[in-house]
Amino acid sequence: MIEPPIDRIKLSQTAKDQLIKLKRVTKIDQWNILCRWALCRSLAEPTPPSPIPIPTDSNVEMSWLVFGGSIADLLVIALKQRCHNDGLPTDKEILAEQLKLHLHRGIGYLAGDVHLKTIENLVSLGTNNQSLNLIK
Repeated sequence: MIEPPIDRIKLSQTAKDQLIKLKRVTKIDQWNILCRWALCRSLAEPTPPSPIPIPTDSNVEMSWLVFGGSIADLLVIALKQRCHNDGLPTDKEILAEQLKLHLHRGIGYLAGDVHLKTIENLVSLGTNNQSLNLIK
C-alpha cells in the first residue's frame, strides 16, 4: 500500500451541499464513491485548480481508506503524476493540498453540470476520452 497524502478527508459545507444534490440525482448514496468520481473529474481537467482556501466546516469526514477504497493506491499515483505534470513537488503536504483542491473542484464541476441528471449521465463522463486521459 502506498502512503496516502492525508489520513482523513474533511469537506466544506458547500461541498457537502453539492454532494447531497449529486446523491439525489445519481442515486449513489455513499459520499466516498461520489468523491472518487469528483477527484477523477478534476484530475482530467487540463488546468490546475485555483489555490484558494477551502474551509473544512461540514460534518462530512472520511478516512483515506474509505475514500480510496480498492483504488486508493491508483488515486495516489494519479495525484502524484498530476502534481508532476503541473510542476509541483510531490511531498505529502503538497499532495494533501492538491487533493483537497482537486476534490472540491471536482465536486463543484459535477454538481454544476446541467447534463448530470442520472447515474447514466455520470457514467458517460467516465467513458468520454478526455475523462479517461487522467495521466498524460
